[in-house]
Amino acid sequence: MNNLKVRLGALGFLEFAVWGAYLVSLGMFLNSVGLGEYTFWFYTVQGLVSLFMPGLIGVLADRFIPAQKMLSICHLLAGGFMIAAGWYAMDAGTDIQFAPLFTLYTLSVAFYMPTIGLNNSVAFNALTKAGLDTVKAFPPIRVFGTVGFIAAELMVNFLAVGSNLTIQHTYEQLFASGILSLILAAYALTMPDCGISKGKKGSLADSLGLTAFKLFKRRDMAIFFIFSMLLGVSLQITNSYGTMFIEHFSNVDQFADCFFSQNPTFLISLSQCSEALCILLIPFCLRRFGIKGVMLIAMFAWVLRFGFFGIGDTSLSGVWLLILSCIVYGVAFDFFNVSGGLYVDKQTTPELRSSAQGLFMIMTNGIGASLGTFIAGTFIVNKQVFAKGLTAVQQLEGWRYSWLVFAAYALVVAVLFFLIFKEKKQHNEVAA
Repeated sequence: MNNLKVRLGALGFLEFAVWGAYLVSLGMFLNSVGLGEYTFWFYTVQGLVSLFMPGLIGVLADRFIPAQKMLSICHLLAGGFMIAAGWYAMDAGTDIQFAPLFTLYTLSVAFYMPTIGLNNSVAFNALTKAGLDTVKAFPPIRVFGTVGFIAAELMVNFLAVGSNLTIQHTYEQLFASGILSLILAAYALTMPDCGISKGKKGSLADSLGLTAFKLFKRRDMAIFFIFSMLLGVSLQITNSYGTMFIEHFSNVDQFADCFFSQNPTFLISLSQCSEALCILLIPFCLRRFGIKGVMLIAMFAWVLRFGFFGIGDTSLSGVWLLILSCIVYGVAFDFFNVSGGLYVDKQTTPELRSSAQGLFMIMTNGIGASLGTFIAGTFIVNKQVFAKGLTAVQQLEGWRYSWLVFAAYALVVAVLFFLIFKEKKQHNEVAA
């Protein structure tokens, strides 16, 4: 049994190491090759492909190809396209163009995003076959995923490729992610067979979460999903721009030699450390404060996440604010995503359970995150930071202004949620 848990822990470690190798550092590479103003597109597309690819791949895994083999196929394709993106960047040298790099990257993330759910399916299947309680056995295994993400972040932060560069600044991070993906493609084939469904087949609409839209007939659930989307706007903003912002301090004379301005990915990795710990607080907080209280805690944590970025800096006297921002990220992210998923599960019928979870993901990581990164990049960061003619000091002020705008947005969402959402303690069946 312990051997199975170790194997599944390694599977989760690799799954999120693939993502951690570039997710928070990609913006620095793009900025270094003159594509900083296009950063938001690379994060927006993750949400866009999440609207349909997990559902489509899930149908194939349920009906035709066992999940562990589909996981392998997806990572083979994701890794191949990510390595191709790195190869293009290497070959292009100083003349990297947006269109080819973005196309190869998009194809990679289109096949990567479904693997998060497939990875869970493989783990649940293996634990169930072994007679283990998934509720008790899976969370400690899932923590290894966060550890993998952190390990990849630290690798790209400290692995040097030149006298003054680490791979957090270069295309080598794309190679690192692609190679990890290929390793996982091979390793997935060693997992217990998941088989395919022999019983009643769900519709494509079920797999995509579309049938769960009937939940909008309930006022409380409609309000919950709408606010989930509004809060989802915040999800990818700091992943998109956090390290780029921290690195920018190295361009300002008074912060140029600060340790953290030289190691932004290391600083951001504290966010994932906090995330791993905050998962353990969720059961207690749900019992003590209910879903409304926990969601409000998450919303105000987003206010602090952005606000501390807006007033902190990388000097010894100011970096503690950036560290606090990373600490509250665990609350902001976990209390929203994990608690929200649990609430949706308790408020829906068994027939709608999977579909409702799909809808929650569509509203948050699909629509919300896509809109958030697109609007943040197009209308705020690009105008405040990447406008032509700005000095490094003016750009820093633009960063500060941007973070405070995001904090104000999160505050408005929190206040409106407090005033409008009314929690229903008991499960209500959805009208057909």
